[in-house]
Amino acid sequence: MNDNEVIIEFKNIVKTYGKGEAKTHALNGINFAIKKGEFISIMGSSGSGKSTSMNIIGCLDSPSSGEYLFNNINVEKLNRNQLALIRKNYIGFVFQGFNLLGRTSALENVELPLIYRKVPSKQRKELAMNALKKVGLESVSHHAPSQLSGGQQQRVAIARALVSDPLILLADEPTGNLDSIKSVEILNLLKQLNEELNITIIMITHEEEMAAYSNRIIYFRDGHIDDSLKRGFK
Repeated sequence: MNDNEVIIEFKNIVKTYGKGEAKTHALNGINFAIKKGEFISIMGSSGSGKSTSMNIIGCLDSPSSGEYLFNNINVEKLNRNQLALIRKNYIGFVFQGFNLLGRTSALENVELPLIYRKVPSKQRKELAMNALKKVGLESVSHHAPSQLSGGQQQRVAIARALVSDPLILLADEPTGNLDSIKSVEILNLLKQLNEELNITIIMITHEEEMAAYSNRIIYFRDGHIDDSLKRGFK
């Protein structure tokens, strides 16, 4: 895959909810493209459309009209099982709330996506440990989440997202539950992973200082992209 190749593209994407007087346009003709290896932030206030866009990018929701191309595949033509395969094999998810299993170790949490892919046990553990090494947590691989700080738990969640070698990392407010010091650590880690692994990162955030770690910001306002605020840092 060429580094200049577009892997995410929205073409006149519209998303509506409800009918009649209750009809709401969450997205109203959205167009943008994201290339391989970019670190993108999607910003906007509540109700701006950023979360709806994230759900469409992650194949968790579908647009009402328009085209969404994921790695040159028209997602609208895929069935439910095919969408699930894209999520499982090509997208790594990182959430604000970590979503770790409390009674399993950090290593076992990272192994989970590989279990769903039926990877053999020995290979699973090797891949999971390598993912933990990438986030600097190999020394606490057998610790339960309750024995880890919030920042460490988010690192485990990032390792879990990376273990399947996804095309993109989709991070939804990844620092939302962290203090400012831990937030900076996580953002520096994301930036490092983007630069060293050339993995495409799409981060949803409402904080300008956090978005500044990315290469480019896409601002949403009232279901539109606000080009008056859109800018890049490279």
